[in-house]
Amino acid sequence: MPSYEYKVIPAPEKARKVRGLKGAALFAHALEEAMNELGADGWQYVRADVLPQEERAGLTSKTTTYRNLLVFQRETTSSAEDSSPIPSARSEPEPDQPEAEEDDVENLWQDAETAEETDLGGALFPHRERKGVDL
Repeated sequence: MPSYEYKVIPAPEKARKVRGLKGAALFAHALEEAMNELGADGWQYVRADVLPQEERAGLTSKTTTYRNLLVFQRETTSSAEDSSPIPSARSEPEPDQPEAEEDDVENLWQDAETAEETDLGGALFPHRERKGVDL
């Protein structure tokens, strides 16, 4: 089953001046340019929608403005493998993947003797003084 992605853009409100075009023809030309740009990238025009947007007018009042939007779609190129759900963090490792060996994993929570030898506290926070704190 094909899956689609969508792009919604505001319909042009003003058109650039084009020699020989006025009024509705000028607006149609601006709309045509926007649709051709997206069409070159593989987007297919679906529909135009007019949707309300509530905006603040002054300190306490609100007004509703209606926005003209153009909806485009294109088929996604992801395969069925990409759309599979992401495994949970609690899931068991897959049997074909080898377990990480203990030698490959660095222990960030070192025991007290090793921590004193490396003195990571001073390296991480050089502005702090060590005051007889046992790790």
